[in-house]
Amino acid sequence: MRYFLVFSYCGTNYHGWQRQPNSLTIQQIIEEAISTILKQKISLVAAGRTDAGVHATNMYAHFDANINIEIESKLVSHLNSFLDYSISIKKIIKVVQNAHARFDAISRTYKYKILFFKDPFKNERYFEIRNDLNFDKIKIASERLLFHNDFKSFSKSRSDVKNYLCDIYKVDWKFKNGRAIFTITANRFLRNMVRAIVGTLIEVGKNKISIDNFNNIIIQRDRKKAGFSVPACGLYLVNVEYPEHIFL
Repeated sequence: MRYFLVFSYCGTNYHGWQRQPNSLTIQQIIEEAISTILKQKISLVAAGRTDAGVHATNMYAHFDANINIEIESKLVSHLNSFLDYSISIKKIIKVVQNAHARFDAISRTYKYKILFFKDPFKNERYFEIRNDLNFDKIKIASERLLFHNDFKSFSKSRSDVKNYLCDIYKVDWKFKNGRAIFTITANRFLRNMVRAIVGTLIEVGKNKISIDNFNNIIIQRDRKKAGFSVPACGLYLVNVEYPEHIFL
């Protein structure tokens, strides 16, 4: 039987999602926990690969397993008892046998969180900056993203990606109580893409890059022309959307 696992995690103490030699990762921790509980080797395939320090409030992964009804009904609570505070299993869903957590995803949504004052309780959960930013310019520049589909300028350098095409469906900024949250939804994202976009938009907000120059940066397809990448601590994968027919 194939299942989708829905879970959240704080990525601060992990070297990203994907298993790596000599590094602690989310994939390793959950695979070892579920394999131990089910007494069978379990491999997870996730909707995406978050980098070191990135968080997720709704990540999806699929796995195959033979599970009886009694164990299945208790698996979420067993896993949460097994795992520490930094990872929370939300639910397990039966899906059709060929359902794929990565390739069947219709869209993914990320949020980036910025804090404009010092808060010890938000440390490693927000990107803290002290600059005054022109948010009117930032919002206008952000909307230019919707008119493009090639985002090589915001892709990690020396990447082996051959296709830089992404369809961005939504961009939005919310500002309240000394905080800013950027939300972006697309069919796919390049490695480091959201962090590079936000860093470049911050340069727009500092009046170092004009709105027209931001648009030209996208067109030029050159990472060196874009701004800095904001730290991983403020980035959250918040949702992955799938077609209804894959769920049983």
